[in-house]
Amino acid sequence: MSTPRRQIKLGAFVMATGHHVAGWRHPGAQPDAGQNIAHYRQIAQAAERAKFDALFLADGVAIRAHDQETLHRTARAASFEPLTLLSALSQVTERIGLVATVSTTYNEPYHVARKFASLDHLSDGRAGWNVVTSWSEHEAQNFNLDKHPEHAARYQRAEEFVDVVRGLWDSWEDDAFLYDRESGLLFDPEKLHTLHHHGQHFSVKGPLNVARPVQGHPVIVQAGSSEAGQDLAARTAEVIFTAQQSLADAQAFYTSLKSRMARHGRDPDQLKIMPGVFPVVGRSHSEAQEKYEELQSLIHPSVGLSMLQQHLGGIDLSGYPLDGPLPEDLREPNGSKSRFQLVTALARREGLTLRQLYLRLATARGHWSLYGTPESIVDELEAWFTQGGADGFNIMPPTLPGGLDDFIALVLPELRRRGLFRTEYEGRTLRENLGLARPAHQRPSRPDSALTKVA
Repeated sequence: MSTPRRQIKLGAFVMATGHHVAGWRHPGAQPDAGQNIAHYRQIAQAAERAKFDALFLADGVAIRAHDQETLHRTARAASFEPLTLLSALSQVTERIGLVATVSTTYNEPYHVARKFASLDHLSDGRAGWNVVTSWSEHEAQNFNLDKHPEHAARYQRAEEFVDVVRGLWDSWEDDAFLYDRESGLLFDPEKLHTLHHHGQHFSVKGPLNVARPVQGHPVIVQAGSSEAGQDLAARTAEVIFTAQQSLADAQAFYTSLKSRMARHGRDPDQLKIMPGVFPVVGRSHSEAQEKYEELQSLIHPSVGLSMLQQHLGGIDLSGYPLDGPLPEDLREPNGSKSRFQLVTALARREGLTLRQLYLRLATARGHWSLYGTPESIVDELEAWFTQGGADGFNIMPPTLPGGLDDFIALVLPELRRRGLFRTEYEGRTLRENLGLARPAHQRPSRPDSALTKVA
């Protein structure tokens, strides 16, 4: 029997009005998208008809604005909580995966385990958890803290957090519930397992009061690209959302991350690396360029500079000329180290001014941006996919719904013509469609062996 041809995996990264920082001002955007359930229903159903693997929702537990001076000029000040939104969308879709971002820094494992297990049951096995450690001081100030925890501490907490959540998902064996009216047994008590976790950051007894998820475990997604992020991903992640600017960078990241998996006894094929892609597509190159330039013309300079400052960890650039270079003496922030490194490397490599740099970031905040015809865009995607840079892509439409509609109508037919993307879903669960194995149930260690002394 011949092996099926490897095909590209696609996520639809849904950010309210679209990913361009000024996209909400575009006539093709839905300005009130962040609080419009009909808008999200339309997008989810369109992506499912197109056979996307998953919807991907980013999130933060603070207003997603760059600073108070530009808050009123952004469309990211109000949006639905992602698990609530995906629970609603699970009832109007059947096959597409539903991935929500939830922070390990400002949540507790029991809550997260319970919510994602519930979403997996509500959706018949389509839930995914995007594990993040958060990056914003604004988030810290909403949770009784003056300062965001240090980068290393956040990742130490995240490591243990993920282990606890996965342990709670295994509280019940798959066939634990009997519902035997005659004997009066609701479940087999031998198939209920108490976690008894005691670690450095968490003490969680368990068991979880939700049956084992349909997928065994919801799919674990991660977006960190720092050293600590890659180590966490190599041990726990099944999908990686990453920002890369070139094929060479993508290949280096792909090789680095997949090579780390062996030390954890994992098959590299059980981790799908899906860089973010911001596509502006036109029927001709000139049409695509016109679309791109129209979007760029909508950026207010104060919003552009503020966004740049955010991606550099909150550094104040107001005293520097917009048409001058990025200052040399910038200190690496406590927030997203990988994004700081990406942005500064881009500026140095291409000799960009502050204005040119924020214009580049306005599209997809450091993710890969490209514009052109369907054929030229697929040429690029195919090169990354076939030359060891990606297993798929998280598509970041510039505007919604228009940008996603363009990708579906113009790019997907070309991908399918080349045999690079499915025409039908392979299965019913997110795991089945991504080609990921269903985790076997793991019994927790005995309580006395699980205890860890805390210094």
